[in-house]
Amino acid sequence: MALCTVFAVLLTMAQVVVTRHRAGAAADLAALAAADTALQGASAACRAARGVAAAQEAHLVRCTVRGEIADVTARSRTGPFASDIRARAGPPATGRGAEPIPERRGQEGQSPSSPSRRQVLPNGRPPAAPARTASGSPIDLDVRAPRA
Repeated sequence: MALCTVFAVLLTMAQVVVTRHRAGAAADLAALAAADTALQGASAACRAARGVAAAQEAHLVRCTVRGEIADVTARSRTGPFASDIRARAGPPATGRGAEPIPERRGQEGQSPSSPSRRQVLPNGRPPAAPARTASGSPIDLDVRAPRA
């Protein structure tokens, strides 16, 4: 009997965790969709967020768009459990607290691998080393650049 009770409690806890994670994922994706379409108007942004939340098997509870920033709340339900998660998305902050992405310098400036200046990405991690060809030369690819 005790083993069945422990098993039931573990299953219930797992169901609660799954519900919370599903609501969080739906809220994050819905906020990104709303922020992506914010320039088309608040109604279009919330419509996009509602569609994304529905695709994630969640319900959009609240959607607010101010400028380019979207603030949404998504609800996910699994069995008797429901979880509401709020998420915000918009362009990156360019104010005082934002750290700029380091720029590469040419031959006349310091090298990015120079020990006197260490590059750090906004997440606090060093950038990945560039890929190298069989000849040993670095490869710089910009996937957004049009091919000639």
